[in-house]
Amino acid sequence: MKKLTYKFSNSSTDIYLAYGISHLKKITDPSSTILITDRNVYNAHAKRFKDWDTIILKPGEEFKVQATVDAVIEKLIEMEADRETTLVGIGGGVITDITGYVASVYMRGIRFGFLPTSVLGLVDASIGGKNGIDAGVYKNMVGVIRQPAFILHDMIFLNSLPQEEWENGFAEVIKHACIKDSAMFNELETNSLKTYQSKQKSICELVQKNAILKTKVVQKDEFEKGERRLLNFGHTVGHALETQYELLHGQAIAIGITYACHISEQLTGFKQTERVVGLLERYNLPTYASFDKQKVFDVLKMDKKRERKEMNYVLLERIGKGVVKKIPLKQLEKFIQYL
Repeated sequence: MKKLTYKFSNSSTDIYLAYGISHLKKITDPSSTILITDRNVYNAHAKRFKDWDTIILKPGEEFKVQATVDAVIEKLIEMEADRETTLVGIGGGVITDITGYVASVYMRGIRFGFLPTSVLGLVDASIGGKNGIDAGVYKNMVGVIRQPAFILHDMIFLNSLPQEEWENGFAEVIKHACIKDSAMFNELETNSLKTYQSKQKSICELVQKNAILKTKVVQKDEFEKGERRLLNFGHTVGHALETQYELLHGQAIAIGITYACHISEQLTGFKQTERVVGLLERYNLPTYASFDKQKVFDVLKMDKKRERKEMNYVLLERIGKGVVKKIPLKQLEKFIQYL
């Protein structure tokens, strides 16, 4: 068990690594706390929610929309939640996104924390303060950057995680290795999904490594003016594919990483595409896919990373070294057409 505290521009976040949900009552008073989770997590772990006020949502990215936010806010009013209330999102990325967003706008902002229950949530979605919802085919188009008061890790929740959700989370782990940590990349090549699923110590250490890596990047650049942009590796094409083709987030990002490697070959002289593709496939993630390139480009050009007629695109110089290049949209359209 380890507690780390990270200071941000106007707040700080306590991260409780390898604790348990039983520790939650020491972090937040149950009498003034409301948990938000989804039906799948609740059904698998109902006894862990005993004695807590809980709002249960329908699971899935399709519910990460304004209508869900409105319903949660109505429920909070009904429950007489006030400025002393703490919201705790217990679930994957959809739940942590909705919880953080609701907490940021309800009564102009109340305290919130997360207990991520998926690999994706543990290594990525719960960290960094990005809380938002989708608007039509535009992913995370509406939202805020506001840091949680705490993040609590309880690895027991991974026991009920479906196989595809394990694979889904490893896309973000591989992304981190590609942009920042060649030693982690080598470790992932040596191991397999089975290793991490069967050895609690291995997954625990890997989750902690990723959580710390991402938190440190965010700490240096909370509002995404520089280094934090690296965390978008694979996400430009990935997000456009995810909403168009109803892919899981990790599947879409894996395809986005594959094509970002090919664009890197053109613009940075990157020579390790085969290794990256091999690693994605080792963790059962998709790499190459046929898709309507014009349709995907039309969604992609509305991405939040666009600045006027250029896109801030994350590329690789080598494994472990990501860079951000501005690509004119016309040139990017040509790259997409030739993928």
